Amino acid sequence: MLAVAAAVLVAAPVMGAARPAAAVARPHRPATAAPGSDAGMRPGQAPDVVLVGIPGLRWTDVSPRATPNLWRLAASGSVGTLVVRTVLPRTCPVDGWLTLNAGARAMARHTVKGQCPPITAPSSLPAIAAYNRRFHYNADWGALASAAGRGGCTTALGPGAVLALARLPSQQDRQNIRPNIAPRYLPGAGSVSRSGLVRCPLTVADLGTVPAGSRRAAAVRADDAALGSIVAGMPRGGILMVAGTADGTAPHLRLLVVSGSGYRAGLLATASTRQPGLVQLTDLTAAILTWRHQPLPTGLVGSPLTRQGRDGLVSTVRGLVGQDSAAQVYRSTFGWFFAAYSVGDGILFGAITLLLWGSSRRKRRRACARAAGAFAGALLPGSFLASVVPWWLLPHPATALYLLTAAWAAVIGAVALSGPWRRDPYGPPGIVSAITVAVIGLDVMTGSALQLGTPFGLSTLLAGRFYGVGNNALGPYGAAGMLAAAWLAGVAARRRFSPGPQISPGPQIGPGPQLGVGEHDPPPVRREARRDATLAVAGVAIFTVIASGWPGFGSKFGGTVAMVPGFVLLGLHAAGVRVTLRRAALIAVSGLAAVVVFALVNYFVPLTGQSHIGEFVGQVLHGGAGGVLQRKINSNVGSLTITPYSPLVPVVVIALGLLLARPRWFGAWWLPRSWAAAPMLRATMAALWVVAVLGWLADDSGVTVAAAALPFALPLAIAIHAGVGGPPGDRREQTAQNTPHAPHQITRST
Repeated sequence: MLAVAAAVLVAAPVMGAARPAAAVARPHRPATAAPGSDAGMRPGQAPDVVLVGIPGLRWTDVSPRATPNLWRLAASGSVGTLVVRTVLPRTCPVDGWLTLNAGARAMARHTVKGQCPPITAPSSLPAIAAYNRRFHYNADWGALASAAGRGGCTTALGPGAVLALARLPSQQDRQNIRPNIAPRYLPGAGSVSRSGLVRCPLTVADLGTVPAGSRRAAAVRADDAALGSIVAGMPRGGILMVAGTADGTAPHLRLLVVSGSGYRAGLLATASTRQPGLVQLTDLTAAILTWRHQPLPTGLVGSPLTRQGRDGLVSTVRGLVGQDSAAQVYRSTFGWFFAAYSVGDGILFGAITLLLWGSSRRKRRRACARAAGAFAGALLPGSFLASVVPWWLLPHPATALYLLTAAWAAVIGAVALSGPWRRDPYGPPGIVSAITVAVIGLDVMTGSALQLGTPFGLSTLLAGRFYGVGNNALGPYGAAGMLAAAWLAGVAARRRFSPGPQISPGPQIGPGPQLGVGEHDPPPVRREARRDATLAVAGVAIFTVIASGWPGFGSKFGGTVAMVPGFVLLGLHAAGVRVTLRRAALIAVSGLAAVVVFALVNYFVPLTGQSHIGEFVGQVLHGGAGGVLQRKINSNVGSLTITPYSPLVPVVVIALGLLLARPRWFGAWWLPRSWAAAPMLRATMAALWVVAVLGWLADDSGVTVAAAALPFALPLAIAIHAGVGGPPGDRREQTAQNTPHAPHQITRST
C-alpha cells in the first residue's frame, strides 16, 4: 500500500485536479430525501433529529404484543439490521457511544477481560482519544455533536447520550461557535416532553442496555413505554432513529428503525455495505450529519442511509432475523469447518496412499487421488451455491448449510469426473476451478449475496467486508483462476491440431523444445496454438481480476496485487516467452499497477461506485493515509497470532516454494517427470505459489490468504499430478511419448 500511495501522488496530477478537502473519501454520496417538506417546516430546512439508543436490542425482542410502540414505528418507517462491531469482537455500550461520537470505530480502555467498563464522564474523553490513537481509525471526536449546526445546541438523555455528544476541550467547533459547549442533560426518558425535544435540533437518548436472562422481557417492555413518550413528543417534521447501539452478552446484529420523511415503510441501505437492510454503526453519524445538512468530515468512514422498497413488515423482520442467524452460524462453525477441511484432506489422501500402496495398485491409486481431489476442491463452490436456498431461514440453519454444501460438492465433483474432459489430467481440476471462478465472480458482480454467512464467505459480525471476495475466499479464488486458465489454455491449444485416438497427458505449451514430440508440426500451427492459449489465459484473467478488483464489484486490493502477476506468468509461458530476471521484476509489480489504475478511476470517476480503494486515494492526496497503512500492516502481522497454528503457514508456503524449485531435495523424484510430460504444469504450480505469497503480503488478512488456499489448491494439484504422472514403463506414458503428433505438444518456434 506504500507503493500505491507513492504511485497515486505521481499519477494524480495527470488524472486531474484534486478535489476539495470536504469531498475527500466521499466520491459518491447517495442522496436522501429532504424531510423539510413536512407540514410546519420551511422547504430546505434541516429537520430535528432524535437518536434513541438501546444497546443489546435485537429484532427477536420485537413483536406487536411485546413492543407495540416499536412495532408501529417499524411499520411506518424503514428498518434494517445494525452491525455494531468496533474494535473488539464484542462491542460494549461505552464503545458504541464513543463510536457514534467520533464517526469511526472507537473503544474505552478495558481493564478486566470479558467485562464491559462503565460509561465514563465526558471529562475522560481526552484520555480516551489518546488511547484510541493506537488503533489508527482516524476518529473525529465531536463529529456527532457537530450535526447540531450553528449554535451547537444538543440534548442528552442518559449517561451514554452525554458521552456521545461530548467534545474535546481543545476542539474548536466547525461552525465557529464557542468551543466545548456541553449538551443539555435530562436524567432519563421519563422526563421527556415535547418542549424538551424541540428545544435543540439534535437529541440523543440512552434507554439503557437490555439485560440477558429472565429480566430481558420486562426491560424491553419498559424501553418500549419510554419510546412511546418520545414518539409522542417528536417535533413536527423530525426524524427519529431507534438503534441497538452495542452488544449485550454476545455479538449479534442489532435492531435499527428510522422514521420520518423519506423513510416511510422501507428497507434501509447504505453504500458502505451494499447489502439491503445491513447498516454499520459508523453510518449513523454520517446519516445524521446528512439529515442536518452538515458537511461530512474529511475521512469519515460512514455513508448516509438510503431507503429501498420492502414487503410486509412480518416477512421483512423474518429476513432481518435470518441475517443474524447466518452471522451466528459463521461465528460458531467456521473455525471447526476449516479444521475439519484441512485435516480431512490429509486423512483422505493419506488413506488412499496407504490402502493402495504398491506398484500393482498405482493406476487405481492415481484414479482415487484424482476423484478425491475433485470432490475436495468442489467443497468451496458448493459452500457458495448452498446459499441459493435460504438456509438461514430454516429451523436448523447450520445443519442445512453444510448438508447443502456437501450436496453441491457431490454434483460438481460428479460433473468434473464424468464429462469428456475427464481424459485430460487438467480436466476435472479445471472444471472445478472454472465453476469456482464463475460462481464467486458472478456473485461478486451481482452483490455478493451468496457469500454472507458461508465459511469461505463474509462475516457481518466481523464487519471487515460486506461485498467482494472475502479474506477466506481470496486465496482459493486466485488459485482457481490459475488452474482454470491453465486448463483452458491447453484446450485452446489442442484445437489447432487434429485430434488423435491417444489419451492426452495434459496441456503441453510453453518455451523450450519438448521431449521428442511436436518437432514436425508446422511453425504457423505452433504460433496459432500459442496465440490461442495466451488468449484463453487472458480471458480468464480479465474476468477473474475485474470481478475481484473493480471498485464497482469486489474492490479487493490484495487480490488484484496477487492475481495479476500469476496470470502474467501463465500468459508468458503459454506464449512461449521465457521469464528473465528483468521480466520477473515487472511481473511482480504488475498487480500493483492494476490497483493504482482501479483506485484513480474510482476516485476521479465516482460513477464506478463508492469504494475504499478510491477513499484511500483521497487520503493519500489530502492526508490521513498513514493511519490506514499502519492499521493494515498491524493487521497483516497480527494474522500470525490468530491461532496457535498460524505461524506454521509461512513455513509450509516457503517449503512448497523450495519443493517447486528443488524437488529432489525432498525426494520428489516424480515432479520433474510430471513436468517433462506436461511443461505447463510447472508454470501453473509456480503461479499458484506466487498468488499465495503475494496475497499473504499484500492483503491485510495476511497468512489467512495462504492458509485458506492450501486445503483447496493442494488436492487439485495432487489430482493433476496423478493424471499426468505414471511409473516408468507405464503403458499410458509410453503411448503418449511415442505419439509423433500429439495435438497439444507445442515447441518454441525459431
